[in-house]
Amino acid sequence: MVCKEIAALVEYARRKDLIEEEDITWAINSLLDALKLDSYTPQPLPEGEIDLAQVLDRLLDDAAQRGVLEQNSVVYRDLLDTELMGRLTPRPSQVAKKFWELYDECSPKDATDWYYDFSQNTNYIRRDRIARDIQWKAETEYGQLDITINLSKPEKDPKAIAAARNLPVSDYPRCLLCKENEGYAGRVNHPARQNHRIIPIQMAGDNWALQYSPYVYYNEHCIVFNQEHIPMKIDRSCFAKLLAFVERFPHYFVGSNADLPIVGGSILAHEHFQGGHYTFAMEKAPVETSFTFPGFEDIRSGIVKWPMSVVRLTGADPERLVQLADKILTSWRGYSDESAFIFAETDGEPHNTITPIARRRGEDFELDLVLRNNITTEEHPLGVYHPHAELHHIKKENIGLIEVMGLAVLPARLKGELARLEEMLVSGGDIAADEELKKHAPWAEELKKQYTFTAENAGEILRKEVGKVFAQVLEHAGVYKRTEEGKAAFLRFLEQV
Repeated sequence: MVCKEIAALVEYARRKDLIEEEDITWAINSLLDALKLDSYTPQPLPEGEIDLAQVLDRLLDDAAQRGVLEQNSVVYRDLLDTELMGRLTPRPSQVAKKFWELYDECSPKDATDWYYDFSQNTNYIRRDRIARDIQWKAETEYGQLDITINLSKPEKDPKAIAAARNLPVSDYPRCLLCKENEGYAGRVNHPARQNHRIIPIQMAGDNWALQYSPYVYYNEHCIVFNQEHIPMKIDRSCFAKLLAFVERFPHYFVGSNADLPIVGGSILAHEHFQGGHYTFAMEKAPVETSFTFPGFEDIRSGIVKWPMSVVRLTGADPERLVQLADKILTSWRGYSDESAFIFAETDGEPHNTITPIARRRGEDFELDLVLRNNITTEEHPLGVYHPHAELHHIKKENIGLIEVMGLAVLPARLKGELARLEEMLVSGGDIAADEELKKHAPWAEELKKQYTFTAENAGEILRKEVGKVFAQVLEHAGVYKRTEEGKAAFLRFLEQV
């Protein structure tokens, strides 16, 4: 019997204010039901800190031994431990009520602080998995860029993939962002969300909701989504909603992925933003070329010193920022400059859009408008303004909002590859002959010309150089290159707005 672990889990929930003292018997019985157990022996309360991940692992191991788990794999374990935590998670109405009470009686920051802790305490944000991510900062000419190798997302489970093929087609919930995920039990091809709670909010007259990302890439990484399943769209109302959000939560930034493939986010079918309580290198980057838009002399504007092409707008009146941002967007949508290889469309397919980011700058509001273009060519089939092939050994995936701001989300494969590359650079092994590492060989040869690698310095050098590669990735994604010709072309666009 696992009565000790059940007692520990219930006591954890009580200490984290997920349940009250009066709920303890009910909570025990609810867990017994989920675990297919029919009896319980009272246990002494655990002393000291309770390791939630450890307690859940023991319960899952026991469930696997008793055949309660269909497969003892990460997908099936996640389905069951989420159900267990869901049994201990307060109802949505209680969570929303607590959030808005803190917002009104204390401050927006008190409300989000509580909600972020709550989302971790329910195991919706899995602290133990987030801790596995490898993170460091890399000094570049654009400031300190953030680098993370993402290890928190569970690996694909071959047995679960096979089982999913036999499931009937379901469009409920329609996607991972839909409000219908709240409390959903999940299935082998859709994560369980019984412990997931959202905060309904109004933005620019529409029903939206706030939640945190279960894979937090930075502090308080939140997602703000439309409660209707409608496609992403960058337009005037998008700018208004972004600024409305930072007016309501002035300690957070918020931004939107672009609304076109290649330069857009992974879920273009559902309108959403990402935000959080974090200062990215992009926010610290200064305006290097000031520019005044006629009729908008009250808005401080200019080109940001950043590898991508960013127009920054700062002013006290959010409506004026919306007006100017809309004017810039409308102009960019239809803008072509063949000499700079910028085409608004080819064969009727639109290419120009914007990645917008909003924040408060003291009492002022600020919008960064990142110009994007998704044109492809035979030479660059994944995108001209996308990491080029010579950088794919480090980063091949699309450059979305998070990367745009200066945080590299790198694939899990790099953990092992960089460790082995470090060994080979120290030992002098033949990297080009290694099947896994040969894609890094040209880069490694260049590094050998610059450094003498030792066991003491190899890791630090590689981390620094990965940061430089990421800076190049962002330069590739910039539509205007950081040259005299590129700057002149950028100014041509701004002048005709």
